[in-house]
Amino acid sequence: MPRPVLVVIDVQERLFTAMDAERRDEMVTNLKRLILAARRLDVPILLTEQYPKGLGQTLPELRALLDGVEPIAKTAFSCCGADGFVDRLRALAADPVVLAGLEAHVCVLLTALDLLAGGFRVTVVADAVCSRRREALELGLAEARQAGAVVTSTETLVFRWLGRADTDAFRELAKLLR
Repeated sequence: MPRPVLVVIDVQERLFTAMDAERRDEMVTNLKRLILAARRLDVPILLTEQYPKGLGQTLPELRALLDGVEPIAKTAFSCCGADGFVDRLRALAADPVVLAGLEAHVCVLLTALDLLAGGFRVTVVADAVCSRRREALELGLAEARQAGAVVTSTETLVFRWLGRADTDAFRELAKLLR
């Protein structure tokens, strides 16, 4: 049975500091919300790191929430170029593949384009991605949308995953979104 899979892309120490300072803190807040919601709702999570030797590891505050999720090291900009990445999505029957992380116009976009070409449905969480410059972020989101990806917000996605308000999961997760 198809189910969403969250992919957290390359939110690494050295790369993060180069991002648009006005957006990066909001992005991390929204990534935390997505990770916590995915964990609560049993949505599988994949984590990638672009050339970790040079760019460092995933931010410690995110790693703390991703206990047990082993990062997939990559040197290709698209996650689809990492050994086993697409196979893992297929094994999970990912539908849709939800993308968040860095950078919106490079690794996030190229992953979205490759996944779409491979027949996956793709969602990009606009307020959980970032780039060095706002213009690059906007162009990356626009291209992903033009190619067929759904571009949405953290709040919309979490409510979509929840589906209804009369559950314990809703009561727990609604607090995150305030």
